[in-house]
Amino acid sequence: MKRSEIHLELLIGKQVLALNGQPVGRVEEVRAELNARGYCFVTEFLIGSYAFFERLAAWRMARVILRTLHVGRKQGYRVRWEQLDLSDPRHPKLNCEMEELLPLT
Repeated sequence: MKRSEIHLELLIGKQVLALNGQPVGRVEEVRAELNARGYCFVTEFLIGSYAFFERLAAWRMARVILRTLHVGRKQGYRVRWEQLDLSDPRHPKLNCEMEELLPLT
């Protein structure tokens, strides 16, 4: 298994493209877990405008505001680490269909 490292601070804010080349949203948050040996592994990426509020820890208040403004529901996604192609970290893209992503609700 090939090991690779990506500086996450350089990935935050990058536009993610779908398989058809359309923009999905920007990487706003990265979630990770520690394993039993103390190594940290990325589990998922949060992308889109809702993810921005999640990063600011203002999600509950923002959700009320966005719903009041009638902003559509599909404004953020949870992307599992294996669903994101980071072979070129400057241009991340999905390697799955949009329908496979979990929405942020």
